[in-house]
Amino acid sequence: MLYARVDGSVVATIAHPSMRGRRTVICQPLDTDGNDDGTPVLALDPHGAGLHQKVVLSTDGSTTRIVVDDPHSPLRNLIIGLVDN
Repeated sequence: MLYARVDGSVVATIAHPSMRGRRTVICQPLDTDGNDDGTPVLALDPHGAGLHQKVVLSTDGSTTRIVVDDPHSPLRNLIIGLVDN
C-alpha cells in the first residue's frame, strides 16, 4: 500500500477495454512526513478523489484486475481509501 496525493486525471481517446468508463488519476507517492517520495503512478479511482486529496493506494495488481473484471487489464494501482484531514 502507498500513501499518495492525487495530482491530476488521465484522459485518453483510446484505452484498454478495462479502463473505458473508469476514472484514472495520477498519484504522487508521499513519505510519512507528506513529502514527495518517488515517481508518480496511475491509479484507478472508484471513489472520486479530488485534486490534491490524500489517498491510500493498493499496489496489488490482482485486486485491481478483479475490480475491473478483466484478468488482462494493465491497471495495477487502485485507490482504496480517502484520507480525512
